[in-house]
Amino acid sequence: MLPRSARAQAAAAVKRFVAWYVPNGIEMAGWTPAATGADYALTPILQPLASLRSEVLVLSGLANLPARDTVPGDHARGTGGFLTARNVRRTDGADIQNGISLDQRIAQFVGGTTTLPSLQLGAESGGSTGNCDSGYSCAYARNISWAGPQTPLAKETDPASAFERLFQGTDTSLSAEERERRRVERLSVLDAVAEDALRLRAELGGDDRHKLDEYLTGVRELELRVRSASGGSCDAAQPADPDDFRTRVRAMADLIVLALRCDATRVVTFMQANAGSNQTFPWLGVLDGHHQVSHHQSNAANLAALRAIDTWEIEELAYLLQQLDATAEPTGGTLLDSSIVFFSSEIEDGDRHRHTNLPVLVAGRGGGALAPGRHVRFAANTPIANLFLAFVRAFGVQDATFGADGTSPLTI
Repeated sequence: MLPRSARAQAAAAVKRFVAWYVPNGIEMAGWTPAATGADYALTPILQPLASLRSEVLVLSGLANLPARDTVPGDHARGTGGFLTARNVRRTDGADIQNGISLDQRIAQFVGGTTTLPSLQLGAESGGSTGNCDSGYSCAYARNISWAGPQTPLAKETDPASAFERLFQGTDTSLSAEERERRRVERLSVLDAVAEDALRLRAELGGDDRHKLDEYLTGVRELELRVRSASGGSCDAAQPADPDDFRTRVRAMADLIVLALRCDATRVVTFMQANAGSNQTFPWLGVLDGHHQVSHHQSNAANLAALRAIDTWEIEELAYLLQQLDATAEPTGGTLLDSSIVFFSSEIEDGDRHRHTNLPVLVAGRGGGALAPGRHVRFAANTPIANLFLAFVRAFGVQDATFGADGTSPLTI
């Protein structure tokens, strides 16, 4: 078998980007490795990545300085600038102002070759109007993907609707009720193509036939899972039912893998929850809201709750990475080899609300563009926009700058 780096280069023709956002920062004492380089020890929060450590970069010292300001609103401001590296305008009206996000700059370059230029997913619903954080619009707090300064791209939080968009298309002229009725009445995606699949199967050899059967079975199982994970639609910002939330996060990870595997899109963003989310985690024994315990004030019980939440978040990320790593590319290597997966939060720590020393993970090899398996500590306040500039360069976009302060792409 070819070395991992060679397999990554074999998959270099098609590259993919995934951004995974979590709210309220991370408990940094349980996150940050003591040593740098390849021989660093995984911290408790990062332990779920043990089997994938050779495919992950832990990055320290990065800052989103444009998200700082002299007024409150760090959650919304940091989330609005999560992928734009811009200081967003303080408003709860229609005069929002941001910049193009990293995913959309990449999608401008690669999105024309797929059914969907990009896909926006999330596990917690909520609209984009009104005041969500100290005078900052909900558009900033609930969207990380921005097509332009005034154009946030709303995320899909219903797994079944996301599945339908990927594989059945969406007629935007239909009312919500008509779309729902059509979805309920419509035959399964696989039923609609069963005849073609059977014809193709008859023409394939043994190995390819087995792969087709495995693929169709996987799609069928995912279709059933996402439909069972879908609840009623609601525009309210109330936290999701905990059991439903947990199921929805996992279903969305499966959808990300399937979307990339089918080449329905090559650019995906996922908000595990909205900025300042107060979601509870009873399966972890955490009955207080996430935002509430993130203001830990060094209280031992709050810190323990945060570590449990943060570790679960990394478990869910690890699940996504494992599925990508288990999916072979036709040209060699795996989906993880050909992908750049970016994970972070809008702030460093929920108690301090700082936009410096952000918790950052980068997984995958980007078709040979990245050299993972290390902890890298950059100089304090290194612009995260320089990381984003490195990402767009990896996709062949020769931009000289990115965001408000990205001028020199990082070498990672």
